[in-house]
Amino acid sequence: MRVVRLSVRRAKERILFVCSGNLHRSPTAEEMYRKDERYEVDSCGTDRYAENPCTQRLVDWADRIFVMEERHRSAIRRFRVDERRITVLDIPDIYDRGVPTLKEVLKKRLEPHLG
Repeated sequence: MRVVRLSVRRAKERILFVCSGNLHRSPTAEEMYRKDERYEVDSCGTDRYAENPCTQRLVDWADRIFVMEERHRSAIRRFRVDERRITVLDIPDIYDRGVPTLKEVLKKRLEPHLG
């Protein structure tokens, strides 16, 4: 009797990073994890002027959502979202995009969740 092994390919986990204007914090996080084979990543902002505004489509797309501050969690509550998918990182809006200090803080806050 021949044994056939089926390979079940697990889809990548979809991660959404959220900040205010989608200018510094969330795009930096997205860039840091873009090449990680385990994840598909995107980022958005909660403010009206955001580079890539948060939408119901993005919230629905994400398996997990990492927001930089509590106010971002409050802002995305306007969408239908399971609160258990949201993690607040408590990273204030004091960093410029891509600076080493921001990357260090992001890594420290995300490591317990994403490795």
